[in-house]
Amino acid sequence: MQIRTISEFRSAVRNGPYAWPGGYPIYFVCDDGAALCCKCVKKERRSILSSIADKMNDGWRVIGLDVNYEDDMLHCDNCSDRIESAYAG
Repeated sequence: MQIRTISEFRSAVRNGPYAWPGGYPIYFVCDDGAALCCKCVKKERRSILSSIADKMNDGWRVIGLDVNYEDDMLHCDNCSDRIESAYAG
């Protein structure tokens, strides 16, 4: 899912860390390709909101979210925590 506006970002955050339907774990994708866990997105929301509003390419602009189906080595590029996967260990 693409995120182009502050409203779309806020809606995605409100929906929580799991996709519906299915309950698959999600993560956010930044303009530089970095993956962010839901915990860091909430923690860094001010920087993210500012970057979305100003259309900055500074690494904080969230441009989408995705489901982590099978990547058991996916880690948050901010805190380094492992991002849960739906099917892999």
